[in-house]
Amino acid sequence: MRQAPPALSASGFGSAWFALCVAFAVHILDEASTGFLAVYNPTVTILRERWSWFPMPALEFRVWLTGHIVVCVLLFCLTPVAARGMSGLRPLAWAYAVIMFLNGLGHTIGTILGHTVASVTFPRPAPGFYSSPFLFVASIWLMVRLRRTAGVGFQLPTGD
Repeated sequence: MRQAPPALSASGFGSAWFALCVAFAVHILDEASTGFLAVYNPTVTILRERWSWFPMPALEFRVWLTGHIVVCVLLFCLTPVAARGMSGLRPLAWAYAVIMFLNGLGHTIGTILGHTVASVTFPRPAPGFYSSPFLFVASIWLMVRLRRTAGVGFQLPTGD
């Protein structure tokens, strides 16, 4: 009997994972080309002044871009593992999908409001907004796929 290709297997979530990787790559390009750090860095500075515990750092463009590219490439490299539905990758996949959904939501809310904090305003749309729909769609697809494949490939003991 012939098995389905890994990306289409019953336990895999490779296609949705790959789509989110593509959406993330497009989002990085969108943020880089629309001046995201000009909004992000002043926002972080103000939030760190307000709350000393705020964990986000201010970043230089080269460091920010290099870090994002490295993370994106590593996530792309995990696509074959996601296609096989490896259970150890599932928590990371859930975190990835939720973070990317919230990322898109943040850019959308910023676009609606026209600011991050009161003193950091920008012309609408917010930097990174144009790729937000791709983040929404791909992250929801990955979450749906993870939900549908939960427990697939695992057999609970029946006690016989």
